[in-house]
Amino acid sequence: MKSVNELTQAIEALETRNAFQDDVIEQLNHELSIHQGQIAELRHQVSLLANRMKENSPDQSGKEEIEPPPPHY
Repeated sequence: MKSVNELTQAIEALETRNAFQDDVIEQLNHELSIHQGQIAELRHQVSLLANRMKENSPDQSGKEEIEPPPPHY
């Protein structure tokens, strides 16, 4: 059977590991929130770019026949 001293050391080791894991989880939470903000901003930028492309592209209905490729193709 383990002595009280050994059990105390085991508990302290577990508490140390728990504190380290809590710190790592907090750091990961912080990084995740930063990345979520960056992803939201990137999605917004992609949406703006897609809208600009739609606005600047010629309308398909008003476009005459598509020009065939040159003969050397």
